[in-house]
Amino acid sequence: MNGPVKSSRLALAFIFFTMLIDTVGLGIIIPVSPGLIAELTHQNLSGAARWGGWLFFSYAAMQFLFAPLIGNLSDRFGRRPVLISSLAMLGVDYLITGFAPTIALLFVGRILSGIAGAAYPTANAYIADISPPEKRAANFGLVGAAFGVGFVLGPALGGFVGEHFGLRAPFFVAAGLSFANALFGLLVLHESLPPERRRKFEIWRANPLGSLKALARFPHLAMLLSVLVLVQFAHDSLPSTWTYYTMLKFGWGPGDVAWSLVAIGALSAVSYAVLPRLVVPRLGESGAVYLGFVASAIAYAGYAFSAKAWMFYAWMIPFTLGGVGGPALSAIMSHSVPPTEQGELQGASSSITNLTSVIAMWAMPTLFAWFTGPSAPVHFPGASFFAAAICEFGALALFVRAIARGRKREA
Repeated sequence: MNGPVKSSRLALAFIFFTMLIDTVGLGIIIPVSPGLIAELTHQNLSGAARWGGWLFFSYAAMQFLFAPLIGNLSDRFGRRPVLISSLAMLGVDYLITGFAPTIALLFVGRILSGIAGAAYPTANAYIADISPPEKRAANFGLVGAAFGVGFVLGPALGGFVGEHFGLRAPFFVAAGLSFANALFGLLVLHESLPPERRRKFEIWRANPLGSLKALARFPHLAMLLSVLVLVQFAHDSLPSTWTYYTMLKFGWGPGDVAWSLVAIGALSAVSYAVLPRLVVPRLGESGAVYLGFVASAIAYAGYAFSAKAWMFYAWMIPFTLGGVGGPALSAIMSHSVPPTEQGELQGASSSITNLTSVIAMWAMPTLFAWFTGPSAPVHFPGASFFAAAICEFGALALFVRAIARGRKREA
């Protein structure tokens, strides 16, 4: 009995550290990205935000197209090779970005990263492989915890390196971390999907429409995926406008942005690592989703109307309480499909959320630029965060309806 338990814990530790290093690499570049985009496009922050939105758009579009393929490949060949390959390609993206003399090469890097990027969906499939149903919400929280810890370390390192060694230096540090991460996985990460649990690769399923058609036979998934869309749209207000908003509203520099990300990362890490293990056994997975969505909606509204920097920090507390909702929703969805199709589910979910990001990563910075530009009907830098609050309340209403419909069908 101790053998499998110990093996499972080691596998979770491997996934945690893999995603931690990956997130550190992402966090390093966030404080300096607006400056690099502005430098290459010769525009101010509002103009750079528009270009930043299109860069997110290109990444999300590639994820939308290729995530189902990656998910189906992981169901056929296993999680380990897919995960390692995606991490190595991320390092290539950072190198291209670091050397890019024009904005066009930034797009090349984002497109390549989007094609290969399947680290988080594959990690979630890995966790579903090795976790009993009653522990999935808590274990899914580990990915969020790694993301949070990575944003404690990454932005602090990125702000320091960017201010002392130039805007491009953090991209080379991130590339080195990504390649080291891929090597780490190659040496220590064990496969979670044994050959006898793999299924035949079918090309008709390895695309967004095909994967959704294959998953349509499972009850409740369509409405739950719609909930996921609204949550993702809300979430994308953060990476796409956080830096621009705080720089414009509070006059922050790269170092100030870095420390704000350190704060939200630390709080999120605690939330993802601890709350699912405390809340889900008491409220159940559905109750945890209710709590998470309400707290997130309130926090987004608070961000939107923060008049002072300290208020912005204060609203991070209810936002991190909302972290319990995502892992609980992921667990509910994972219970709907068999082990042989976890990769397809995660790939399809990633595809749908990235289709959302194709819109949101363009719409949110554009909303920010419009409400902060010279033709704005009213100066409102928090417009994107207010839109996020509306999306969270919409997700809550849709989830309540989905649960009610499920109970009615069971009765």
